[in-house]
Amino acid sequence: MQRVHILASCLITLALGLIGCGGESKVTIKLTDAPGDFKRAVVTISEVELLGEGENNRVVLLKEPKTTDLLTLANDTADLVKDAVVPEGTYKELRFVITGAFIEVEEEDGSTKIYASSPNYQGLPASASVAGELHMPSYGQSGLKVKIADPVSVEGEQKVILVDFDVAQSFGRQAGNSGRWVMSPVIKAAEITFSGTVTVTLTKAAGVTLPTVNDQAITLADFKASLTNTGNTTETVAFTDANGDGTFEAQFKFLIPGDFSAAIVGPDGVTFATNPASPAPVSVGSGKQVSVAFTLTAASAQ
Repeated sequence: MQRVHILASCLITLALGLIGCGGESKVTIKLTDAPGDFKRAVVTISEVELLGEGENNRVVLLKEPKTTDLLTLANDTADLVKDAVVPEGTYKELRFVITGAFIEVEEEDGSTKIYASSPNYQGLPASASVAGELHMPSYGQSGLKVKIADPVSVEGEQKVILVDFDVAQSFGRQAGNSGRWVMSPVIKAAEITFSGTVTVTLTKAAGVTLPTVNDQAITLADFKASLTNTGNTTETVAFTDANGDGTFEAQFKFLIPGDFSAAIVGPDGVTFATNPASPAPVSVGSGKQVSVAFTLTAASAQ
């Protein structure tokens, strides 16, 4: 059975991960698929909306058409929507406007035939021979609505909505001998998972004196924290001491779960040492908040 999984994540994709901002989040939708009996199943999705409670709570996530061969996404993902702003609120449906599609199916004699929404569908390969029609009732106008099993409340947290698109059940031959196939998507919302957070702290060991560089006295506020993912992409955040207790913090929010490396970045002209040594490994699980505490054990001007 073929399935396309659509991951709708309230995310801001900034290099290594996803960082939320006050009053809004950003959504990324990813497509993936599993192999099956179809040779090709290509769709053009021209608009994606997130529908909330109330008539005016409607957010357009995608405005530019995206054409994807679902069968090339086995054990992989592709971005359909990336970095779309979503205000805080409660959302209960996704709406997909599908403006074109074709399928290539294997016949009993081993040959294949192509059925397309239009003989001039732009997603068709060059010199394709269209054997018949793929009927798509109203999906290009009114669109296809997918109900979210449990309405999602967006409050700056990452939400991941897994939507199961059963390709094998979504395309079928029309009864009779018309030679036409009909697209009737079978889609379900499956589950919600959460992102992780890493908090890096920096304190100064007793007896450590910070140097002066270019007539400027160095403080812990001049240091920064960095987080690097397995793809070697690094995000850097400044330290702050909001409550004035001498422990400086830097927080990395809405991270895709995985393995990271946390490090301390010193100001120019300063050599320093920490305990534990920088960088330090850190593993982030779904919905987990992880802390990495560094203590500055030595510092001197270069």
